[in-house]
Amino acid sequence: MMRSENGTAMRIISAALVAFVLVAPVSRSQQSQQQTTSQQQGQQQQPPAKPGEPGLSAPAQEAPKVDPEEEKAYKDFAALKNDDYDKQIQLGEDFVKKYPNSKYDEFVYSHLTNAYFNKQQIDNMYAAGDKALGLNPDDVTVLVLIGWVIPHSINPNDVESDRRLAKAETYEKHALEVIPTLQKPDTMTDDQFTTAKAKETATAHSGLGLIYFREQKYEDSLKEIQQSTTSDQNDPVDFFIMGIDLDNLKRYGDAQNAFQKCAQIPGGMQDRCKQQADKEKANAASQPAPKQP
Repeated sequence: MMRSENGTAMRIISAALVAFVLVAPVSRSQQSQQQTTSQQQGQQQQPPAKPGEPGLSAPAQEAPKVDPEEEKAYKDFAALKNDDYDKQIQLGEDFVKKYPNSKYDEFVYSHLTNAYFNKQQIDNMYAAGDKALGLNPDDVTVLVLIGWVIPHSINPNDVESDRRLAKAETYEKHALEVIPTLQKPDTMTDDQFTTAKAKETATAHSGLGLIYFREQKYEDSLKEIQQSTTSDQNDPVDFFIMGIDLDNLKRYGDAQNAFQKCAQIPGGMQDRCKQQADKEKANAASQPAPKQP
């Protein structure tokens, strides 16, 4: 069980995390939209039938006719600026309603997921994410984002919290399986592609770290958070969780360092992290020195 002092910390974290996710800047997953788009478009093409497979004797079918209006609506949506979330939502929702069986629907739902996240419409984000993953279960952008948001915004008193955390864990683990298999889009340089994959990987580990923290699996949480803070994609929540993990493991000096790193990042968690760093410094000073062999 969590010590009573960390019960207070958990309540503080829960409030801080909800606020953090709602005021978060552009989605962490935005940098991989191009790679996801390429992946999605590639998956729309069905492989040719192999000799001996059923259906080869069926009459040849004409290629589906292209609807000029659908193509224009898609191009208009795809041409929107990455941060024009209101327009993305308007055109995206219009598109999927008018063309519910379009080959472009997964692309549109994926971008709607990101747009709703940035507009702080979390329920709509989940709904769009479910639609996107229903069409493409390997959409890394959606897997990572949904898996990251769930533990950041979950209510620990929700009777569905365990199920939702399990869902988030499945999403992040699957994303980590898919990321190494992604093919570089022609529109990205090698460096851009490497950076995009590294950021998605770090975000997935961040999500897993918070999931395990919620479940009070502090060793597992620490391992994941450490992998999320090795890039330049560091946020105060990661360091705050790392500090609490280390405190529960009685590694007070390391916990102090984690909270100090958190306190160096501008934002609403600075004061709390400074207080925790001072507390861990006192804990480390009172901790008995290790016995000499």
